[in-house]
This record gives sequence, C-alpha cells and structure tokens, in this order.
Amino acid sequence: MKKHLSFAAALGLALVLGCSPAAADAVAVAESTGSAAEAVADVYTRTEADEAAAAEVGALIDAIYVQTRTEETDAQCAAAKAGWDALTEVQKRLVTGVNADPDYFGRDTGDASKDDPRNQDEIGENEILVVSFGTSFNDSRSDDIKGIEDAIAEANPDWSVRRAFTAQIIINHVQARDGEVIDNMEQALDRAVENGVKNLIVQPTHLMHGAEYDEMAETLEKYAPKFEQVVLAQPLLGEVGDDANVINEDKKQAAEAVAAAALAGTSYESMEEAANDGTAFVFMGHGTAHVAKISYSQMQTQMKELGYTNVLIGTVEGEPEETACENVIETAKNAGFTKIVLRPLMVVAGDHANNDMAGDEDDSWKSMFEASGYFESVDCQIEGLGRLEDIQKIYLAHTADAAAAFELASESGSSAAEAVEETLADGVYSVNFTTDSSMFHVNETCDGKGTLTVENGEMTVHITLLSKKILNLYPGKAADAAEEGAELLQPTTDTVTYSDGYTEEVYGFDVPVKEIGADFDLALIGTKGVWYDHVVSVSDPEPLA
Repeated sequence: MKKHLSFAAALGLALVLGCSPAAADAVAVAESTGSAAEAVADVYTRTEADEAAAAEVGALIDAIYVQTRTEETDAQCAAAKAGWDALTEVQKRLVTGVNADPDYFGRDTGDASKDDPRNQDEIGENEILVVSFGTSFNDSRSDDIKGIEDAIAEANPDWSVRRAFTAQIIINHVQARDGEVIDNMEQALDRAVENGVKNLIVQPTHLMHGAEYDEMAETLEKYAPKFEQVVLAQPLLGEVGDDANVINEDKKQAAEAVAAAALAGTSYESMEEAANDGTAFVFMGHGTAHVAKISYSQMQTQMKELGYTNVLIGTVEGEPEETACENVIETAKNAGFTKIVLRPLMVVAGDHANNDMAGDEDDSWKSMFEASGYFESVDCQIEGLGRLEDIQKIYLAHTADAAAAFELASESGSSAAEAVEETLADGVYSVNFTTDSSMFHVNETCDGKGTLTVENGEMTVHITLLSKKILNLYPGKAADAAEEGAELLQPTTDTVTYSDGYTEEVYGFDVPVKEIGADFDLALIGTKGVWYDHVVSVSDPEPLA
C-alpha cells in the first residue's frame, strides 16, 4: 500500500511537471522508494538542480555560438565541454539556450578522427589554401571537404595543402565537441606568413560567387601584400553570368555529376526511365539574397539543356523565389510527378541536408512534401557534392587554372618592359581591363571590360567596380599614394543593373593609361584605410560606335 501511495504521489508530480524527463523519473523514483513524500521532495529538489546545471551549460554553449574568435575562445570551448561532461543524462536532455540544445554535444555525426584539420606548419614556399564554409557533421567533413582537399593534394605534390573554414560558429563547435582545431581564414593566412609562404593559391569550395565568397576575398585582400603572389581560384560553378540562361562548362559538369549520383541511388537506369515512372529529383541548395542567386536559375536551365526534365532546383532560403519549397512542390505536382527524391545541392551534407531537407520536423522539406498529399513516396539521399569524384575534378581544374594564371602573372611581371605598344586614333574603345588579383576587378555587368577614351594622344580608361568599398585609386605604388600631397583618383558614381533587374550604385574611376598591353601599377585604398599595390593592364581595344 505504501508503494502504491508513492507511485500516486509521483504521478501527481509528473502531471504538474508535464511530459518532461524529470516527470518520467518521478515514477521510477517512487517505485524504488517506500515514501511518497521522499519521492516528491527528492524529484522536486533534483529538478531545480538539473535545470540550473543544464542552463549553465546552455549559456556556455551560447557563448561560443558566435562568428568572432577572441582570446577567450579556446578556454570557453573547453569550459563548455567540461560542463557538458559533468551533467547527468537527465540534465543533458534539459540543456537549452538561445542556440543551445542537447544535440550540440550529444548528436552522433560520425568519427572526427577520420578528418584532418590540415593546420600543420612547415608549409614551404608554395601553398594551396582550401577555404570552406565548414560543417560540424564529422562524416560529411571527412567525406566531402577532406575529399576535395585530398584530391587537390594528390594532384599537386609540389604544393602544401592547408585548410581554412569561414564559419567560426562551426570551428568552435568542432573544437569544443571533438577537440579538433581548425583554422579560420585569419589564422590560416597568419600561419602561411609565419611559415614563409611566397606563392599562395586560394581554392574555395563554395558553390558560387556569393556572400561567403565575397567576405573571403575581402579577408584575402588584406593579406595579399604579405606574399609575393596570390591567386584566387573559381568556386564550383564558375562565373555567375548575366541571366538565367547563361550556363558554362562548370555548371554542365556539376549538373551531370549530381544527376548521376542521384540516379545511382535508385533502381533506375536513366533519368528518362525515372521520369516515365513519375519520379522527380529535387536538388536542394542553400539559397541567397546575393545577386549570385541567379546561379540556381542557371542550374535549372542547365538541367533542361541536358534533357533532365524531371530535375527541379530548390533552396532552403527560397531565393530565387521559384526555388522555395512550396513552389517546387507545386511545380512537381503540376508536372504530374508522383514520386520525389530529395538530395542536397551543397558541397557538404551537414545541418541543412540532415535537418532542413531530411529531418522529421514539420518544416523539413521531406515533411512538407509528404504533408502536401500529392506524392506516393518521398525519399532522401543525404550526400554532399564534395565526395563525388566528378565534382572534385572541377575543383582540380580550377586549381590548375589558378596555377597557370600564377605562372603567367610571374612571366608578365618580369617582361612588362617588353609589352607591345599600340598607337590608337582619338576615339572611344571597349578594352579588357586585367588585374593581378581576382579580388580587384570590374563589375560583373561589365564582362571584364572598361571604356577607353583617347584624346590628343592621351588615354584614360573608365572602370566600374563592384561596390563603394574602394574609395580612391592611385596610378603608382601604395607607398607613394600614402605620401602627403599625392594626387588620388576620385570616384564617380555609376549605376549598374544586374540580370535579375536589381539596380545598384557603385564607384567607378577614370584611370590614366600610358601604353596598351603594358602592365602598370595601380594602388587602391578601401574603407579600412589601408593602401594595397596592384598591377593592371589594358588590352584588346575595339572601337565603340
């Protein structure tokens, strides 16, 4: 009878506490003790202590869930892990915070020891720095990111391959949970400088020229003067292009690779067979508000060009608009497809692939496709692009192009005096404007060109830049530009219209040109107040009507 009373008391407490781990424990405590009062008091006391301990760890996790590394980051990562390890299993299930939850430390994402952070010193003079956004999913980091790095290292035995992640949140997560320390961009570049690297190729694993790529390029710009030469390679899909119909060999190869991998995960022999059976493949990318979002529309165009009528491109962010989940669902339904295969159009199969695409929550793509009631089946393939050999080959080609550009730039630097001089009649010409850095170039709407005006034998090229972040130019060296009284080139305000109709005001400059085809110095200063040296040239003049 006494035991029955304990169970009833604990059950009453469970009703008060709700369906929580502590409520479930109340019943167990009551059944193992002989006193209802002791059971209730013990569970109530433990619940307060549990919640306090869990909240403390949640706060420690939130403290490292940031995009800025500080001098305290290492200690904070260690404190968060130590706090987690000290919790009971009940307490771990109670961990919560602004960003914290039990999965932060508790989710099994694979064996971290299979990865290589590639943060070793003794780099040598030649380095290829592979820059990724990053992922905390261990299996994907090893298969997708390390897969690309390994391929690049094997193809370039004379270069040291190192890694950098741009997402400090992910770096902190991996360090705290697994003890694996990965360099951010600044750390990796500092390491390169300290190791005496002279020649640096930066190969991003980003999908496109989006916001992450731009931020990476800005960081690299600050370090460029510390190396003899830096070349920034193309992301996976290459140049963005002007509209949704612009495709290129990179996009073609990427489309073929992901389609082949998706098909291999089914029983179909061809895309046509899958389409005839009512099966559509939905490739889910991240999406972006950046002007580069047109890349997703271009990939849809590319799929159609390849005859993949049953492939649809979607994005988590729903930008471009037609890639939003609800719109993709309607497109698939209206096209008569009855079966869906979801697969990430992302380099890694991390949080977005596992949760946003294939998760069990109501707002996952799998759940929304199922909830629509339009489809007989919804299957998920959780694999990143980075593990595919044909995708790795695209990155290898981009790294090789960067190495070739590196060699050509070295040759042109030593033979600038041998440049061929062209004499032009007065008039206006379209010209190629070439720089020594992929971080400093004309606006994408200009297709790499400037407008050259020749008047009384004097030549001036007008270039339209990417933004308003470059404040002045100087025809000469940075050291001279910084001298008092230096005559700086002042910006004009140019208006550009991108292929998606977005209009933006950016800065342009009128730059004096002495010779056609000859390299000349052109220093720049940005919003951070630092002058940088660059070498540019103007070539291939074509008269404008």
